[in-house]
Amino acid sequence: MDFVFRRTYRGPLKAAIFDWAGTTVDYGCCAPAGVFAEVFHRRGIEVTQEQARGPMGMHKRDHILTMSKMPEIAKKWEDVHGQPCEESDIDSMFDEFVPMQLACLPNYNELTPGTLIAQEDLRKRGMKIGSTTGYNREMLDFILGDAKKQGYAPDTGVSAAEVSAGRPAPWMVFKVAEQLGVYPMEAYVKVGDTVSDIGEGLNAGMWTVGITKAGNEVGLSKSEVDSMDPEQLAVRIERAENRLLAAGAHFIIKTMEEVPSILDEINRRLAAGERP
Repeated sequence: MDFVFRRTYRGPLKAAIFDWAGTTVDYGCCAPAGVFAEVFHRRGIEVTQEQARGPMGMHKRDHILTMSKMPEIAKKWEDVHGQPCEESDIDSMFDEFVPMQLACLPNYNELTPGTLIAQEDLRKRGMKIGSTTGYNREMLDFILGDAKKQGYAPDTGVSAAEVSAGRPAPWMVFKVAEQLGVYPMEAYVKVGDTVSDIGEGLNAGMWTVGITKAGNEVGLSKSEVDSMDPEQLAVRIERAENRLLAAGAHFIIKTMEEVPSILDEINRRLAAGERP
């Protein structure tokens, strides 16, 4: 006789995995967007901020590849170079991207509002903190060190360069989970500001939270947000919210300051038998 067993994890949450740029540091995810635009500019291709930000959160080489396949960019490339963008071109742009990104990181590594509040709340709950990023290991090590000086210290971090595929594949969060020694995946929440962040969490079977106001989908620095007309800002935030919800986010917040209330809601849902 065959038996089928079904278990339901009833909580509480045990760990959170946060993204970096646009989530815990670099309000608006401004550092990588400018560099992506510049590497194409150096090859005679002008791209919009929307195009540069579209694939954000992926491994940076994958990001460049995805941009090169956008119809408008692909046409511009053929017009300028007389042939389609090739793998060797992607490699060349990525090789150029890395030192440019490293050089600008010190200017874009300030913690976002609420990051320390969220960290304190998680520690009081006995939760562990992991992190993932589309940056490579060298970039991640710099960010980890600089964030620690500001008081934010996740238990571990994994870069896209350390797994077989970056977001939206779940391999980075699985590696973080192994390093943290925490399971099941229903006991995790993934917080990030991009569509690929949400995909990463969903593909790993986690709860997911999308960040709008401080993140890539709104795409404005703190000073730009503070000076923008409130109605125009509200439109951008709503558009970002809709995009992240369409990607499958369970919850939407504007900044990291709202993380504690979301943890409470997830714990209530877990206790009621809900799953991500």
